Amino acid sequence: MPEVLIRWTENPIIRTSDCKPSTAGLEVACVLNPGAFEYKGRIGLLLRVAERPLAKQGQVATCVLDEHSPGGVKPVYYRLDDPQLSRDDPRVMSYAGNPFLTTLSHLRLAWSHDGRHFEIEPEPVLRGQGLLQTFGIEDCRVQWIDDKYWLTYTAVSEAGVAVAMSSTRDWLSFEHHGVIFPPHNKDCALFPRKINGAYWALHRPSGARIGGHNIWIANSPDLCHFGDHRCLARSRDGFFDSERIGANASPIETDAGWLLLYHGADQKSRYGLGAMLLDRDQPWKVIGRTNEPILAPMADYETSGFFNQVVFSNGHIVRGDQIDVYYGAADQVICGSSARLTDILGSIVPHQ
Repeated sequence: MPEVLIRWTENPIIRTSDCKPSTAGLEVACVLNPGAFEYKGRIGLLLRVAERPLAKQGQVATCVLDEHSPGGVKPVYYRLDDPQLSRDDPRVMSYAGNPFLTTLSHLRLAWSHDGRHFEIEPEPVLRGQGLLQTFGIEDCRVQWIDDKYWLTYTAVSEAGVAVAMSSTRDWLSFEHHGVIFPPHNKDCALFPRKINGAYWALHRPSGARIGGHNIWIANSPDLCHFGDHRCLARSRDGFFDSERIGANASPIETDAGWLLLYHGADQKSRYGLGAMLLDRDQPWKVIGRTNEPILAPMADYETSGFFNQVVFSNGHIVRGDQIDVYYGAADQVICGSSARLTDILGSIVPHQ
């Protein structure tokens, strides 16, 4: 089946060279996985910008947040030939059994009048804060609810990978609500309104051997304290999403139900985008799901980069029947694609 999402000819729309390092001595390794929103007639992207120190030959370098270091960032260097160093994955490494990310991410704003050409702010709008975010914050989703923008993002530290939340009305001042889902959890997307008197969220806990990496749903009276957890959808053997799945941005309300775009990866860590339809009044019920990806890594900028074979979205803009999906490609650059909602809905196979 042909892909439903159509890539923009301008891709990639944002590259690492478009972002200035936040601190002297760092380089931008990746810019990826933005949340998307509208504010005062403009489209905003909340970029994940991943940085690392400049390393000398024969070294590998990363950094962590540390309030006692200059600029609040502490560089960490190791020799490549050190037998205590393990670097099997370009995204993570360990030294003497202690894990590190290979980059430190923050969130940065970019603004556009046409949705395709963006001006990037030179400074981070949000950095990691406190002991549960010392390895940075990543992959933010943005949703307008009750006169506020609510931001859910991944918080990483030695304690694990968790979901934290902040809120804002003006993108200048923020209220921080702390961790709302403890480790190991990520890919949290909020529904845009109450359903049956409660707020709802999708999230992705992970099980090392039992349970896997599946999408769960929970509800809350106040957007901060969640319960009534249920497993919504699982990875599927033999499909593009056989190893792990996670929610992209907030579900979209349609006459047919809640349309959820999600990412799925196979055993070779090849990430594609899929779609599923949830019941409008009982969102824990799946009506149907795509058997083929609506976007899969095929273009050069999607198959080769910081981490190959990846398309991964946290944000979209919907206007009528048109959806513009912003996505990270190969964990290095930001791209765009478009489709009609009716075409995405038409690609969903009823749940059996």
